[in-house]
Amino acid sequence: MEVKYLTEFYHLDEFRFLDGYKKHGGYVQLDKALKMQPQQIIDEVKASGLRGRGGAGFSTGMKWSFLPKNNEPRYLVCNADEGEPGTFKDRLMMERAPHQLIEGMIISSFAVGSKKSYIYVRGEYDFPIKVLEQAIEEAYKAGYLGKNILGSGFDHDMDVYRGAGAYICGEETGLISSLEGSKGQPKLKPPFPAVQGYLRKPTIVNNVETLAAVKYIIRDGAQGYRKYGTEKAAGTKLFSLSGNVKTPGNYEVPLGYPLMDLIMKEGGGMKPGRKLKAVIPGGSSAPVLTAEEVAKATLDYECLAGLGTMLGSGAVIVIDDSQCMVDMLGVLMHFYHHESCGQCTPCREGTGWLNKIVHSILEGRGRLQDIDLLIKVADNMKGRTICALSDAAALPVLSFVSKFRDEFEFYVREGRSKVRGNFYAQMHH
Repeated sequence: MEVKYLTEFYHLDEFRFLDGYKKHGGYVQLDKALKMQPQQIIDEVKASGLRGRGGAGFSTGMKWSFLPKNNEPRYLVCNADEGEPGTFKDRLMMERAPHQLIEGMIISSFAVGSKKSYIYVRGEYDFPIKVLEQAIEEAYKAGYLGKNILGSGFDHDMDVYRGAGAYICGEETGLISSLEGSKGQPKLKPPFPAVQGYLRKPTIVNNVETLAAVKYIIRDGAQGYRKYGTEKAAGTKLFSLSGNVKTPGNYEVPLGYPLMDLIMKEGGGMKPGRKLKAVIPGGSSAPVLTAEEVAKATLDYECLAGLGTMLGSGAVIVIDDSQCMVDMLGVLMHFYHHESCGQCTPCREGTGWLNKIVHSILEGRGRLQDIDLLIKVADNMKGRTICALSDAAALPVLSFVSKFRDEFEFYVREGRSKVRGNFYAQMHH
């Protein structure tokens, strides 16, 4: 049941350009919003139940209301760093509907009183950056950006900032450090960015999908927006479905949608002769679910938290019975070790250690006590660092090892994978 809410016109090429966007109701909501009081918009967004779509799932209106009531300049930053493995929905949104994001950002900026906003895009996203820059230029020419927008007296400027390929810059304080021209390293909170962010000024950082949704809250009102989703998780969400399914891709469904339906209906089910083994439901840092757990899961924050995992960025990675969990953990640990910024000892040392232990098992040098060592190291990494990268590496380890321990033990004892021979050795010789 794919719902066309945000993605209604994504199949139309013209939707990428200003004229095509306006043909389908573009910038009508901006005009409407500029006639409202900023506080009215914040209240509407709060009442809509919109939660951050980048991973944390925090109430958007609540985040906005943390801004101090002072006359300091403030900034809105769109987090389009999208570095979470398995996630590719923001890229689609920027490529297919740049004006949808821009309109949502101008409305949000008006609501929070920001005269300047930035879209921080991951460095690898070459094409989306070109599309965005062209769209921003169109918006300036048409008077939707710049001075006295639509005669409202509100001025706003917008820029695209290109990251340099660091996963850590998806974390909001790391993103802000990078935007300021420093090394992309997270900062201790408090102070939160809403109080002291970019250039030490109040700053709101929201994900692409979150900001694009604001336009539809203005269009339909908070109650209209709530017609999809659940009481605690309102609206629709884009899910990036990848892995062992027949039709991977981005699908927009209401929050609360059964995970099994996403795999079987939207994703076309498993490949012929293959059985579902596990699913990573929210990007690579979310703990893995077994096939039995998947059958009970719905795609909302509460249900997945109840199953000990998280909705995260909405990246659903499907794993079938031909996949080796030890191999997969090896891939993940290499990634987190490589992406740690090295600022906190538990993460800098821990990610390296986890990577080393998993790879020693893969290379046939593992010992049975290494499996418990993985758990011990991961346990000591949780909740002890400035940002969540340390946890993002530890949680997959704990879930993979506890739910698929037999595969790890088999690998140690036999020196090869339980499901597909000595894959690692074949690759490396």
